[in-house]
Amino acid sequence: GLDIAAVEPGPDGVIGITEVDAAAAHVTLRPEPQTRSAKPGLDRDAMREAIGAAMARSKREIPHYYVSSTIDVTSFFGWLEAINETRSVAERILYAAPLTKAVALAVRATPALNGTFSTGKHQRSDAVNIGIATALRGGGLIAPALHETTERTIDELMTRLRDIVARVRVGRIRSSEMSAATITLSILGDDTADTVLPVIYPPQVAIIGCGATRERPRIVDGVIAPRRLMNVTVAGDHRVSDGRVAARFLRRLEDILNQPEQL
Repeated sequence: GLDIAAVEPGPDGVIGITEVDAAAAHVTLRPEPQTRSAKPGLDRDAMREAIGAAMARSKREIPHYYVSSTIDVTSFFGWLEAINETRSVAERILYAAPLTKAVALAVRATPALNGTFSTGKHQRSDAVNIGIATALRGGGLIAPALHETTERTIDELMTRLRDIVARVRVGRIRSSEMSAATITLSILGDDTADTVLPVIYPPQVAIIGCGATRERPRIVDGVIAPRRLMNVTVAGDHRVSDGRVAARFLRRLEDILNQPEQL
């Protein structure tokens, strides 16, 4: 019911709740028309229908296989915590950024997982454009791409991730970001589930799923020790690759995460 002309964007050019509330405090609201939809903004039902259609097509047409591994990320997180101790809060790096870079480097070493399958053939991509599965407020999921992920520094990736998440929340994702991904990465984050078995987003040929990190007992050099572990799963398209390729990817990813200073 608020007159749109009375709403001024904030300093970042975005109209959010703060700007709407500020305008509403100085403007007499028009009565809400009785015929107007009770669902403002994004149509969540339509989005869920679109997601369902894409995933139904994926499971119907793509012969999925799954390979999982529990990766020790103790050294990785120790390295990251040491870096963040030297930075201000605003400059600190979330683990999603270096993890995305590590996944991209491992994908580059196993190119059968990278690219698309269409017109009956696999089209490999020289570039690794990681699609980041991002949850929308109120439900729904999209996976905008980080272009040329292997060529970005960790700080560049952190900046891009912050930018993408901010724009996802206001519906400002570019069409090139939605169509360019060559493989998708789903990171559940902490305080969630241990394992995710993701569904490939067609026409891509693989997706990587990372569960929450947990401190668990593990045998290291013959001694039981507490280690930080993360379950990583590869869902692959059996028309293009097989479990041995996914296993090679997982071994390469663990090697990279055990040498995080090289990221």
